[in-house]
Amino acid sequence: MNGNVDGANISGKVVVITGASSGMGEAAARHLAARGATVVLGARRVDRLEALVGEIAKGGGRALAVATDVTDAAQVQRLVDAAVERWGRIDVMLNNAGLMPNSPLERRKIADWDRTIDVNIKGVLYGIAAALPHMQRQKSGHFINVSSVAGHRVGPAGVVYSATKTAVRVISEGLRQEVKPWNIRTTIISPGAVATELPQSITEPDIAKGVAQFYGAYAIPPSSFARAVAFAIEQPEDVDINEILFRPTRQEM
Repeated sequence: MNGNVDGANISGKVVVITGASSGMGEAAARHLAARGATVVLGARRVDRLEALVGEIAKGGGRALAVATDVTDAAQVQRLVDAAVERWGRIDVMLNNAGLMPNSPLERRKIADWDRTIDVNIKGVLYGIAAALPHMQRQKSGHFINVSSVAGHRVGPAGVVYSATKTAVRVISEGLRQEVKPWNIRTTIISPGAVATELPQSITEPDIAKGVAQFYGAYAIPPSSFARAVAFAIEQPEDVDINEILFRPTRQEM
């Protein structure tokens, strides 16, 4: 099947998305549901998830909301199991939830470091742990893990965030090599500045101000991410898009 805007190789697939209550996760949910995918949405803000499910259903799509904190392996397992119990399978696991509480290391924001590691690294690993046995049983599936431009380069105040997003790339590449016997695909998506709530996770006012100015000048809509996700999914099953790195055209770093 050839990928196209009509949803080839997307329609009918069951897609689980973490961090789905806003930003890139929400955009991906809307985009994929409009192309015939069934979307199972996880996030902590259940009210926003339920509103999104209602909008998708009103448009004729299929969606399910499951309260999920990705720092809790049992909750991520419950999210994935809900998809399998309702629809019998999971075709795509989109590990999208992330935080970016940047600060210089000398400020010793250890609580922020812990949160970033728990969400950005452990959350991805928990998503893999939850979905992999189902995909092995099916002998098919697709992991899409969200890294960042920061997973390719590091700058001042972004050390821990860059470390976690580099880890996502390493984990994903290792996963790619391990899952060949089960015909499972893996994709890393590394966005540049995308207009989401991500900068709001920054706790240091001076850093937050600088990032807000940068995003205000350069950020592109989250629909850019949704199209990248769709591109990876809609390829024929014998094509594995392993990595997508994209930025706003004007973004230099």
